[in-house]
Amino acid sequence: MAVQAKNKSYHRKQRLSRTLIYAILIIMAVVWMFPIFWIILTSFREEGGAFVPYIIPKQFTLTNYINLLKDASGNYPFVRWFLNTLFVAVCSCVLSTFITIAMAYALSRLRFKLRKPFLKVALVLNMFPGFMSMIAVYYILKALNLTQSLFALILVYSAGAALGFYIAKGFFDTIPMALDESAMIDGANKWQIFTKITLPLSKPIIVYTALMAFMGPWMDFIFARVIMGDNIQKYTVAIGLYTMMTRTTANSLFMTFTAGCVLIAIPITLLFIYMQKYYVEGITSGSVK
Repeated sequence: MAVQAKNKSYHRKQRLSRTLIYAILIIMAVVWMFPIFWIILTSFREEGGAFVPYIIPKQFTLTNYINLLKDASGNYPFVRWFLNTLFVAVCSCVLSTFITIAMAYALSRLRFKLRKPFLKVALVLNMFPGFMSMIAVYYILKALNLTQSLFALILVYSAGAALGFYIAKGFFDTIPMALDESAMIDGANKWQIFTKITLPLSKPIIVYTALMAFMGPWMDFIFARVIMGDNIQKYTVAIGLYTMMTRTTANSLFMTFTAGCVLIAIPITLLFIYMQKYYVEGITSGSVK
């Protein structure tokens, strides 16, 4: 009887702890989802005004999205901004991923002079935020006559990728060197080892690097604002949506602004949903054979 009583008490405590954990998770999920839910509803709100005393709109409309997409050559060419951002993000993603993975693999697998001092210098440089070099980068681009161009943004975002190799290097360090040695015994060279063994095993870190490289230009405001200046047609969505929220236009364009926020979240969401499956792949890849 005493044992049964202890078991019942133990199971009761377990149920209470699970219930408490689930309650906390539900509350956190509601807190996290509420701003997203509110922005989506606001983007469909027909009533004007930036702030209203209710959450669910009284009338729904698609006018906010239509006005946002049809202003192709006006003061707020959202479609042009969207395409600019997509172009910069894709180019920066490809270049940054290649630079980061190549850099990480070389520092993880190859042994050469000044390797350790370079790692120490890179670690120190990573401690300083990128925007500290913003003014210097701007004057360099201005001297090269590259300001107010999408190429300048691609150059800035891709050039900063070389210092972001530490996470990828740590992942490459976990791949056994025995795989490389076995491949070298079989006659494979460094390039074949990298492309046919290391890369198939490194899908999770490649996906992480690509997502971070894509999201950086998509959400960056500081560098894009400084480099683009007042060239409205070359703005990215971050700068463009910011310009909509002025003292004179914030009240009238707030619903259109939220519609833009919803639209720019779609590519990131779809990309993450598509690529998240690769996070759990890699080590079980058939390339080990």
